[in-house]
Amino acid sequence: MSAVIDLTGVTKEYPGGVSALRGVDLRVREGELLAIVGPSGSGKSTLLHIVGTLDRPTAGSVAIAGHDVSALSDRELSALRAQHIGFVFQAFHLVPGMSARDNVAEGLLYCGLSAAQRRRRAAAALERVGLGDRMDHRPHELSGGQKQRVAIARAVVGEPDLLLADEPTGALDSRSGEEVMELIHHLNAEGSTIAVITHDREIGRSLPRRVEILDGRVVQDVTNRTQPAECGAGGGL
Repeated sequence: MSAVIDLTGVTKEYPGGVSALRGVDLRVREGELLAIVGPSGSGKSTLLHIVGTLDRPTAGSVAIAGHDVSALSDRELSALRAQHIGFVFQAFHLVPGMSARDNVAEGLLYCGLSAAQRRRRAAAALERVGLGDRMDHRPHELSGGQKQRVAIARAVVGEPDLLLADEPTGALDSRSGEEVMELIHHLNAEGSTIAVITHDREIGRSLPRRVEILDGRVVQDVTNRTQPAECGAGGGL
C-alpha cells in the first residue's frame, strides 16, 4: 500500500534555539490506525502541525498523500488540506448557532459542491457516526460525546486520505471517550487512515501501532497486540 504520511529527517526549530523536532522519520501506510503518544512538550503537537501541513519543517522532507509539501505554495497547501486531510480536535470547534448537519456541511465548503449537495453528504456522514436522529440539533443541545461525533463527521465528510485526531477524548467523560474510540476503530475498519495524537498511554496501547515521541525524537515505534474492535455490535455506535 502507498504511504499517506512519509517524513524523513524532519527537524523543526524555533527562534531562541528551541528544537521541537529532531530528525523524525515516520511512514504511515494507507489504512493504518496508529497513536502518536507523548507527554506535554514532547513535540507531538509540532508533529501534528507538520503532518497536517499547518507548518513547514526547518529541515527534512514531508510528503502527504503522495504530495511533496516543500514543492507547494501556501495556497496549494490549503487545497491539499481541504482535499486530503481531516482534523478532529479536543475542543470540537463547532459553530454554536448552526445545526449538526450545517456544521458538518462546513467541511465541504471548498469542494465545489452546491449547498444542497453539501447538506446531503453531511446527512450521510452523520448517519455514519450514529447521529442520524440529531441532524437538526445545535451544539448546546448535544452531549460532549455527540459534539465530538459531529466533529468527526465533519472531518470525514470529504473522504480524506488521512484523519488526524488530536486528543479526541480529552474533553470527554470515560464512557463518551470509549464510544469515540469505538467509532475511530469503526471508521478505520471501513478503510480510513487515522492517526490519534494523545498523551494517554492507555489509548496508545489500544491501537494497532504506537509511535512514542520524546524530546522531539521518535523513541519507539511498535505494533501492539490488540483485539479487533467489535464495531457496530450492541448499538455501540
